[in-house]
Amino acid sequence: MTEVLITGANAGIGLATASKFVENGFHVIALDKTIDSPFLRADARITSVEFDLQNVGGIAKLVAGLGIIDVLVNNAGIINSMTYENYDEEAKRRIMAINLEAPVEMITRIAPGMISRHSGRVVNISSVNGKIGHSDIWYGITKAGIMNMTKSFSKALGSHGILVNCVAPGPVDTAMLKKAPQDRVRSFIDMSIEKRAATAEEIAEVAYWLGTASPAYMNGAVLDVNDGIHL
Repeated sequence: MTEVLITGANAGIGLATASKFVENGFHVIALDKTIDSPFLRADARITSVEFDLQNVGGIAKLVAGLGIIDVLVNNAGIINSMTYENYDEEAKRRIMAINLEAPVEMITRIAPGMISRHSGRVVNISSVNGKIGHSDIWYGITKAGIMNMTKSFSKALGSHGILVNCVAPGPVDTAMLKKAPQDRVRSFIDMSIEKRAATAEEIAEVAYWLGTASPAYMNGAVLDVNDGIHL
């Protein structure tokens, strides 16, 4: 059975993506700092793993204990309600570790197995804010880094049969959206064609496609999923 590792799987896009893979017959390793989703806990096709991705140094040991990973979805991410002049070092360190360093380390540690099988797919979840900036400057920086990291890893791993692609959503109706400045959220939503945020399930559809069925020639791509929001 194909093994899929999804980070930040307990809620939002991660949970919707886990559900999408499971309903299509995949086994999912659902990773999050805390796993309290009844769905993740109850389904035999899901292995729940509690791990804080801020512990980047522990990822090598974590991955070594997970076995074969065929598909990696780097979804976990955080946002801080801080302006640039009030950003403290602990908050900066944490967001850089979780949003950017951990995905890089995940790919680095999982890639050797994929290389040995000459097969594998990586899907990174970024944000439109990685292109246009954000009031949380370190959030914007990390999401821009995810896009560049996607392209860099596609060049490094593509000749080994590994596809590395990225999804850059606009506003998505999740708990994270509620933490963002609401005037900015409303302006984003108003620029969309349907005047609404995406559902987590809509983003999961794209992540699932990239993780399973997108063509081999699609490598290093960043797919905008924002209902016509172009800034």
